[in-house]
Amino acid sequence: MRPLDRGATQTITTATAQSLVLSAFRLTVVGGPDQGLSWLATTSVAVVGGDPSAQLVLTDPTVSRFHCEIAVVDGRIRVRDLGSRNGTVVGQVAVGIGWLHDGAVLQLGNTDVRFDIAGTELALPLSAGHRFGLLVGRSAAMRRAFALLEGAAGSDASVVLLGETGTGKDAAAESIHLQSARCEKPFVVVDCSAIPADLLENELFGHERGAFTGAHQAQEGLFESAQGGTVLLDEIGEMPLALQPKLLRVLERREVKRVGGTRAIPIDVRVIAATNRDLRTEVNEKRFRADLFYRLNVLEVCLPPLRERQDDLPLLVEHLLGTIAHTAAIGGMLSTSTFTESLAGHPWPGNVRELRNHLERCVAMRTTAPLPPSASSSSPPSLPSSTATPSSSSLPDTSLPIKAAREAWTRELERRYVETVLARHGGGVAAAARDAGVDRMYFYRLLWRHGLKEPRAPKDGAPTTEGEER
Repeated sequence: MRPLDRGATQTITTATAQSLVLSAFRLTVVGGPDQGLSWLATTSVAVVGGDPSAQLVLTDPTVSRFHCEIAVVDGRIRVRDLGSRNGTVVGQVAVGIGWLHDGAVLQLGNTDVRFDIAGTELALPLSAGHRFGLLVGRSAAMRRAFALLEGAAGSDASVVLLGETGTGKDAAAESIHLQSARCEKPFVVVDCSAIPADLLENELFGHERGAFTGAHQAQEGLFESAQGGTVLLDEIGEMPLALQPKLLRVLERREVKRVGGTRAIPIDVRVIAATNRDLRTEVNEKRFRADLFYRLNVLEVCLPPLRERQDDLPLLVEHLLGTIAHTAAIGGMLSTSTFTESLAGHPWPGNVRELRNHLERCVAMRTTAPLPPSASSSSPPSLPSSTATPSSSSLPDTSLPIKAAREAWTRELERRYVETVLARHGGGVAAAARDAGVDRMYFYRLLWRHGLKEPRAPKDGAPTTEGEER
C-alpha cells in the first residue's frame, strides 16, 4: 500500500459562495478489450470496474466488479484499490492507495487506463448555510456535504452515509429526518454492530408469541415501531450475510414478517444506512450482497474527516462547548484562537467525536489537557515516569485528593487506550476487542462508559446475550 507521492498532480480547487470548482479529469482505456473507451469526470469521484453502476464500465473479465476509485481529495488526485482480485498497478507498483500524476497509466487486470487532467472545470454545488440540522461547518468540504444532505432530506429515497468513525454519520441521519416530511414521526436507530447476529433479526422484525423460548407475548420490531418515520441502520457493513436477503425483501416489498409468523405487515419507513466501511469493497469480498447495496445506495453522501476540514475547528469548538456544561472561565479559555490553533496540528483519527471527548477532558480537568494520542501509535499512551519532570499540563489535577486524582487519571488512561485501539482498527469493535485482549461486549461497555458510543438498550421482552448489561 505505497502512496505515489512523487509527481502527484495538484489540481485547481477554488470555492465560491455557490460552488466548489475543480479541475476535471479524463479516464481513457489505452489497452485491453475496451481500448478507446473514455470517460470525462462529471463528479469528484469515479469508480472503475465491471459493474454497470461504475463511472467507467469495463468488460474485461479480469477487472473486478468495483475495481478502484479515483477521487479529487484536498486538491490532489487519489487512487484507491477497492479490494480487487487482481490489484491496481501504477508504474509497476501495486498500490492500495496513492496519488496520481497527469498521464499516469493504471493497470487493472488486462486493461490499461490512462489518467489525464482534462483542462476543463467541474463545478459542484455548495450549500449556502453553515449548518444542516445537528451539523455545523463553513468549509467547502462540509458545505458540499450539506448540499447533498439537503437534497436527501427533500426526497424519500434510501441514503447511504459514508465516512470514518466519528465524522457525524448518526447526526447527519437524524438531521435528514428532522428536515424531511417525516420529522413528526419516529426516528429509530439500529446499531448492526452492537446486536449479536442471532438477535438482530428479532430486533428488526419482531416476533410472535411462542416463536422461541421465553417469547410469552408478541413483540413488534423496530421497523414496525418506526411506522411513518425513519430507520437508521448504523454500521450496515457489520450486518450478517445471512440476514441481508431478509432485509432486502423488506425494502423491496415494504412489509415485514415477524420471527415465527406468517402474516405480512405493511410498513412505511424511510431507510438510511451508515457505515465506515467501503461497501463496494465488501461486495468484492462477498461480505455484502450486491443487490442490497444497489437498493440502499440510491443517494450516497460521504462526510469528510476532520483533517480535511480544519478550517471548521473554531466553529466546532464553539458549537461543542455549547453542548458541554462548563464554567465561564474554562469556556473562555477553550474558545481562544491560541487554543484552537493548537488543535490544528493533530490528525484527529477519531474526528469530531474525538474532538468532543478532548474538550470534555479539558472541562473535567479544568485546564488544556494534552492532545490525545495519534492512531498511528502502536502502543498505549505513556504516563510521566517517576524520574522525569513532566510539565504541569501532563499531570492530573493536583488540587484533588490523591485518591480522586488517581481515579481520574486511570479513567483518562482507559479512555485514551480504548480510543486509540478503536481508531487503529477503523472503528471495528470486534477487531479492537481482539487487539485489547478482551471480550467484545466488555469492550462495548468501555465505549459506553466513556461516551465513545451510545448504548442501544434492547426492547422489553427481547432476548439478550449472557452478561449483556441492560
